[in-house]
Amino acid sequence: MDDNVVVRAGLVSLLELSDDLRIIGEASNGREALEEARKHRPHVVLLDVRMPVQDGISTVEELSELAKVIMLTHTEDVEVIRTALRRGASGYLVHGHFTAEELSRALHDVMQGTGAPLSPVAASVALQDMRTSLGNRGTTTGPPELDLTEREGEILAAAARGLGNKAIAAELFLTEKTVKNHINRIFRKLGVSTRAAAIARWNGVDLADIHDQDR
Repeated sequence: MDDNVVVRAGLVSLLELSDDLRIIGEASNGREALEEARKHRPHVVLLDVRMPVQDGISTVEELSELAKVIMLTHTEDVEVIRTALRRGASGYLVHGHFTAEELSRALHDVMQGTGAPLSPVAASVALQDMRTSLGNRGTTTGPPELDLTEREGEILAAAARGLGNKAIAAELFLTEKTVKNHINRIFRKLGVSTRAAAIARWNGVDLADIHDQDR
């Protein structure tokens, strides 16, 4: 999925050299990519970052629910890479940093679930984030009895700092819809119906004590 027809034609020609790969659709922007994916249900989608109408970063989260996505782009911006991977991309390849054979192997690895192809700059970003995550392990899940996932902990911690859904989405590179879905799951897990009550639980406040004080 690339807005440059020459790039798309080159990729098609390249991939058709492999006997066990079949091209079932093309698109020039993110919106078309989603339409094609819903229509054809591909195993893997190659997605560019910069496209008109709807770019790859705006598309990858929803698209990754329909197929595995490998970002295939000229963009080496660290925050773009980090956002793409956090939103569900299975790989990130930069033009000029892979051969035809490596691209074919990347597609097979992703289809089979045996690898996550990353160009050097993307591998560096993934390694840095992994180290940061390991260093922060246990700090974003809240009290153990809350039984929150790390992502739910990150969102509730951000809410406890006074951030609204839009600000949380921007900080964690998520969509507002995704944040809202997580908030609703947090409410169900904690047995609460308001943001204030969820934050109170996060801060270790017993809601029963609050009710007793209100009487």
